[in-house]
Amino acid sequence: MPTLFNAISTHPDVSKYDLSSVRVCISGAAPLPIEVKREFERITGGKLVEGYGLSETSPVTHANPVYGINKEGSIGIPFPSTLSVVVDDEGTILHAGEVGELAVKGPQVMKGYYKMEEETKKVLINGWLLTGDVARFDEDGYFYIVDRKKDVIIAGGYNIYPREVEEALYEHPAVLEAAVVGVPDPYRGETVKAFVVLRDEFKGKISDKDIIDFCKERLAAYKVPKMVEFREELPKSAVGKVLRRVLKEEELKKTALT
Repeated sequence: MPTLFNAISTHPDVSKYDLSSVRVCISGAAPLPIEVKREFERITGGKLVEGYGLSETSPVTHANPVYGINKEGSIGIPFPSTLSVVVDDEGTILHAGEVGELAVKGPQVMKGYYKMEEETKKVLINGWLLTGDVARFDEDGYFYIVDRKKDVIIAGGYNIYPREVEEALYEHPAVLEAAVVGVPDPYRGETVKAFVVLRDEFKGKISDKDIIDFCKERLAAYKVPKMVEFREELPKSAVGKVLRRVLKEEELKKTALT
């Protein structure tokens, strides 16, 4: 989990330990922020490569080669015997650089959800699994997850991908953890809200305006968070995955009460 590698890199006592025995680590289950990857590799001298998979794929389909081209921000290339394409809403296979839904086919893909025939039909088509993730691939065949399809923020007619905003936030030296969700907005439909955990040494010294101004230098105007909420921690699953869903549900409850 990216959360694990971030926790190691930012631990106050990390400099007291010799981590040179770390050779290779593989990150999955959530997007690996580039800054987290770089800092972990700097501290350990080892390699941190990103992979991808789902419970429905037993559970891996892609990974960056350990010894070979390792592209930052990419989930790598398909595993042996695994086919991978990007499709539009009509199921048309897209070309390199085009953004659509990631679909995979291979021996690790499930046969279906147990006793859930209708749900199975929605995601399995002729052996191809529709992952629910928005992705693209480059000319070298390396795939990139843009974001979860259900997490895309639609603000004023623009599609905004939380991962891109989170990557910008992680570049700020004060940011320990970040998560971005779309919240209801009467004018834009949705607007961008960032939840930020600050490093201890920056707490009380950084304002929401500082974070927003920082993002303005790195993102198109419509992608910049309009709201920033500082938290002591972010909601996580049992394995440490940040739960955007919980944050969004909290915001929807606030809207319902107003």
